[in-house]
Amino acid sequence: MTQQSQALLAPLTEGVEAGLRVAVISDAAPGRNGVGAYYQDLLEQLGPQMSEVQLFSPTVENGRWRTGLALPLPGDRTQKLCVPNPWALKRALRRLRPQVVVVATPGPYGLLGVRLARRAGIPVLAGFHTSFEQLTQLYWQGSWRGRLVHSLFERSHRYLFAGARSVLGNSRDMLELAERMGAPATGLIGTPISAEFALTERRPYGGELERVLFAGRLAAEKNLEAVVDAASAHPSVQFSIAGDGPLRARMAAAAEALPNLKLLGWLDRAALRAEVDHHDLLLLPSHFESFGTIALEAMARERLVLVSSGCGIVQWPSLRSGLSIIHPEESAASALQRLREKTAPQRRELAQTAAGLALSLNERCLAHWCELLRHTVDSRSPLPSTSLDGVGSALEQA
Repeated sequence: MTQQSQALLAPLTEGVEAGLRVAVISDAAPGRNGVGAYYQDLLEQLGPQMSEVQLFSPTVENGRWRTGLALPLPGDRTQKLCVPNPWALKRALRRLRPQVVVVATPGPYGLLGVRLARRAGIPVLAGFHTSFEQLTQLYWQGSWRGRLVHSLFERSHRYLFAGARSVLGNSRDMLELAERMGAPATGLIGTPISAEFALTERRPYGGELERVLFAGRLAAEKNLEAVVDAASAHPSVQFSIAGDGPLRARMAAAAEALPNLKLLGWLDRAALRAEVDHHDLLLLPSHFESFGTIALEAMARERLVLVSSGCGIVQWPSLRSGLSIIHPEESAASALQRLREKTAPQRRELAQTAAGLALSLNERCLAHWCELLRHTVDSRSPLPSTSLDGVGSALEQA
């Protein structure tokens, strides 16, 4: 090992104090996708309960990526493959002196983070939020490129999991996949709701169903064709699509062709919350989602939520009575018609139920994360997957 390598991997924990310090390392920029939003929202609410918590990730300022090195991601100009400056990350971790490191992604940031933490003896919790196995099957099914990308992601995940005390996911399917990929232990975690969605005064829902919103990355896994088909089948309902991604041009063309379909583009959190409040229903017809955070956020805003059975949020029994689900054998347009046939009071009651369930889960999620972090530091052993205030146990039995 070279002297430079020895310096890079020198212990990071000298002088750690009794107060809990937490580092979160992620390849996802805050708010740019579901993973970025998850940890942005978590740290926003968790920060006051910790001695110190910091996020180490790329950032985007005025459209420019701030990172060590940003490389274009083939097929999606809205995302970047970011490589951190290893010396800058090393120095930042030394200043923080974390007692636990949460690694959210298997990219260059995450892999370097788990390497530094392991060599310093800091316990690592690994987040598992995106099924790259399913993504590669969708984008490159059967091709040599798909096999290569799948192999790279699997190797990265296995390295990440091998260095973690526990692998954390927010659906049963993700935990089962992690176990198949060699996770030493797994733990169920809830999804936090940002203060923008949870604490901002909401406009009560009156029971109408005249405006439908899709919000998310404009990509193949989101099944945006179902949104366009629903807009075509319900010409009296106004549809809006918020987000950016490789399918933006196709969605712009669809909006030109359909008078009741509007493309809003990418929105920051405040603007997205305002659009959720302006609409009556959030539609998420994705082929697969590890969870579907925007659905939970719309529930918290007292809005109807219609999701596909491929979204991880449907695996949470405590939320089901506030959700409407697109069954595998039906289209989003047909499922929307079922909701339109309900009375306004029935729809209003469903939305009010959804708000209560979402906000209750948010409270349990934050309490569980605090317990999980403190337990990891105190005993250096993972919590069982059933410790989310009973929700984990119910999920395993679902």
